[in-house]
Amino acid sequence: MAWVLSVLGLVILLLAGDALVRGAVNLSLRVGIPALIVSLTIVAFGTSAPELLIAISAVEENAPGIALGNVVGSNTANILLVLGVPAMLSGLHTSECETRKTYLQMLAASVLFIALCFVGVITWITGLVLLAALGLMLFGAFRDATQHRSACASEAEEEEDLEGVDPDMPWWRIGVFLVLGLIGLPLGAELLVENASVIARTYGVSDTVIGLTLVAVGTSLPELATTVMAALRRQADVALGNVIGSNMFNLLAIIGIASFVGPIPVDPAFLRFDLWVMLAASLILIPFVFMRMDISRIWGVILTALYVTYIAVILF
Repeated sequence: MAWVLSVLGLVILLLAGDALVRGAVNLSLRVGIPALIVSLTIVAFGTSAPELLIAISAVEENAPGIALGNVVGSNTANILLVLGVPAMLSGLHTSECETRKTYLQMLAASVLFIALCFVGVITWITGLVLLAALGLMLFGAFRDATQHRSACASEAEEEEDLEGVDPDMPWWRIGVFLVLGLIGLPLGAELLVENASVIARTYGVSDTVIGLTLVAVGTSLPELATTVMAALRRQADVALGNVIGSNMFNLLAIIGIASFVGPIPVDPAFLRFDLWVMLAASLILIPFVFMRMDISRIWGVILTALYVTYIAVILF
């Protein structure tokens, strides 16, 4: 029953997250907030809402291993699995992408996060540091996006690029999306965390392992679906940018906010192994970012095989 309830919680989380993004995006545009601001804030935070609610719920339920495992595991899965599977299907033409700046920001966020983990406990002070770093990155992204829009894009075109935008959506439907999102997210998070902890106890594994595997893969499913579609549409910049942006938000926003709910002790296993796997996975992207190499089908097989190997090492 715990497995069924965990899957149910995950499904509720994903659907509620999508509903919240759709409602918030359309509400924001209706009240006159520019699409640029919406894309950099509401959409970015909204798509990370499932992970955020899981982290908060995990800290409240005294299962901080799930919170930290979800973030570290999701970042590893985002690179090895979310890029690996689409590359196996059709290849990713990343040679056409310009992601050097955001990639370096992701690496900086990863190094900062690892350094703070070595303190032993992530507290609200640590959270302030992470959120300050996020603020700097968002400011830089906003400045770059403003310059880019003034040079070559119109507001109408930008609205078309936002997921879930419907200029004719009635107010009552916007309200329904918001209510479903705001009710479904905490409900799904509580179901998933509570039953994931039951599974951990039943099989004699730690909350950390459950966070790194079941919860991390589950919350990476939206990114995987987005990246598969981007690969099939030959939009590699969307695929790579989605992964890099998601990883930065996971490290800086999710743990940063969750730290205000309560202290998050860092399992020694993270310091010995999992954090370094996450960093190594990030460094694998160097040839594709700086040398303009495509992520071919062979590379897709390699990335996916590395992820399967990592999961096998954790579980066995």
